[in-house]
Amino acid sequence: MTASRTRPAAAAASVHEHAWLTESVHATSEGRVRYVRCTGCSARRVDREHPLAVVPVAVSRAIG
Repeated sequence: MTASRTRPAAAAASVHEHAWLTESVHATSEGRVRYVRCTGCSARRVDREHPLAVVPVAVSRAIG
């Protein structure tokens, strides 16, 4: 395979704007961990909610 035919792994996850749906939430010592899935492409990601933060922060890349 030549370099012109390869794509970065993250390129597949950035084809559209994800619509994240929470699958589960778990309490941790640093806040809550939220496991989310995109409703359009089924990509998954892990978010962390700090107790003082307004919005969750992604702690992983979209996979899928």
